[in-house]
Amino acid sequence: MKRALIVIDVQNEYVVGNLPIAYPPLDISLANIGAAMDAAHAAGIPVILIQQAAPAQSPIFARGSAGFALHPTVTQRPHDLLIEKTLPSSFTGTGLADWLAEHDIDTVAICGYMTQNCDESTARDAVHRGFAVEFLSDATGTLTLANQAGSITAEDLHRAVLVVLQSRFAAVASTAAWIESVTTGTELARSSIVASTSIVGSTVTAQS
Repeated sequence: MKRALIVIDVQNEYVVGNLPIAYPPLDISLANIGAAMDAAHAAGIPVILIQQAAPAQSPIFARGSAGFALHPTVTQRPHDLLIEKTLPSSFTGTGLADWLAEHDIDTVAICGYMTQNCDESTARDAVHRGFAVEFLSDATGTLTLANQAGSITAEDLHRAVLVVLQSRFAAVASTAAWIESVTTGTELARSSIVASTSIVGSTVTAQS
């Protein structure tokens, strides 16, 4: 296993801007993002910062705006590469895949924002490109959504995405568990669609 840590869109827009992260609480996710970056740097794992960009007239992430700027949590720590993107997946329209290939990376660990948008898009895209994925459950986060399709709280949305990713796309783990895996060389637990649905079936049978 040769990892890279991908730190997605830790920008002021999610902290003091128009998209304040609600769950997990920002003080928790930001601290864990910093801890993951520190652990990666100490272990010689490349750290890649991703920055969302939008046109100047955009209400969010307008290039050059305060919301577009990366948060000090990430800018005050060492990193190996900064990539600007315009779409949810960190791979789309960027040189990320080429850089990872050049450095023989086969596993990407994901932290940053938002859980169901750029984080999940990057995780799914990475799997489709042949990478193993690790997803830091408490170093990611989201906010409550409501639209024509309905509404969902930030906590429920975050949890749902974690369960879905663990069922097929990623090893989902806390930052502490990920750091332990990095320092000890142990593998993070993975699941599958079959195992995930079997657990649900077994629980229903046991309760009936």
